[in-house]
Amino acid sequence: MSKLPYAMVATAAIMLASQAAAKIEVTEWMYNGNADEFIELTNMGNAPIDMTGWRYDDDSRNFAAGLDLTAFGTVAIGQSVIISERSADLFRSGWMLAPSVKIIGDNSINLGRPDEINVFDSQGTLVERFTYGDVAFPGTPRTLRVSGNPGSAAAVVPSTVTSDWVLSSVGDGFGSYASLDGDIGNPGAYVFAPVPEPETYALMIAGLALVGTMVRRRASNQR
Repeated sequence: MSKLPYAMVATAAIMLASQAAAKIEVTEWMYNGNADEFIELTNMGNAPIDMTGWRYDDDSRNFAAGLDLTAFGTVAIGQSVIISERSADLFRSGWMLAPSVKIIGDNSINLGRPDEINVFDSQGTLVERFTYGDVAFPGTPRTLRVSGNPGSAAAVVPSTVTSDWVLSSVGDGFGSYASLDGDIGNPGAYVFAPVPEPETYALMIAGLALVGTMVRRRASNQR
């Protein structure tokens, strides 16, 4: 079998398996709390994403000096993960979160009242930037002891905070509640997160099956 048909089939399979890239978005943040600050990231795309080698930084925009996000591993479609100033264990207990929620703690790249949240992939390419500040952007939330949430899935797309972002309140539509330290938020899950569709997995399996079949045939023809 020639290499050209194999390459064409492999490319088609990969395209089927990943119709659109997974997209990490900031879906909640608190720059200063009674206990600590935190950032919630959610995979808003339609494919899982491996965050090995990814990094986070603030307005310094420095990939090399950023916080390593490798411990998040693969983030599923619609899954939310947390960056915390406190240790992961203390954050989990303070917010009464399940063991399944992925948390990277002991973050020392602290946020300010106005700041940026920058996420880079393993190649150092910026994949998410969220700029906020209630003074610079009047009408947007100041997340002091209360987290900010996007009012819709569309609100997470702009790279700058908008008036569509709102403060959490106990019992709101985001499922917000008070932590043991008296902060208010809903870290660990996002109500507008996408839900994986069976078709997504079917395409991925079909694509991988095509590649596997071509590899076996090529190996057989070379014997």
